[in-house]
Amino acid sequence: QVQLVESGGGLVQPGGTLRLSCTASGTRFRLTAMSWHRQTPGKERELVAGIIGQRPRYSESVAGRFTISRETSKNTVYLQMNALKPEDTAVYYCRGVVGTNDWWGPGTQVTVSS
Repeated sequence: QVQLVESGGGLVQPGGTLRLSCTASGTRFRLTAMSWHRQTPGKERELVAGIIGQRPRYSESVAGRFTISRETSKNTVYLQMNALKPEDTAVYYCRGVVGTNDWWGPGTQVTVSS
């Protein structure tokens, strides 16, 4: 059973930084792709950043502020979030993919507020 667990969320002031981590366990395979998504109440979950191999991509709303990286051998992905804005407040979810299978973490809350 593959499990993903996120960590690193919390409360931060506008302009601050946070670093999220996500590690997948329960598989001997290296995840093909990993990504971060976020969701606020009443809205659909949206892609924030993804990485296939070492190739990253970002949503327009976070490009230039967030950086996704991974340690492939550890099935771990990170999201460095800089210059945070109140509109970045959401539950952040990690997703891992192998072939046609994907798994999600339970999410971690990020709140940007003064």
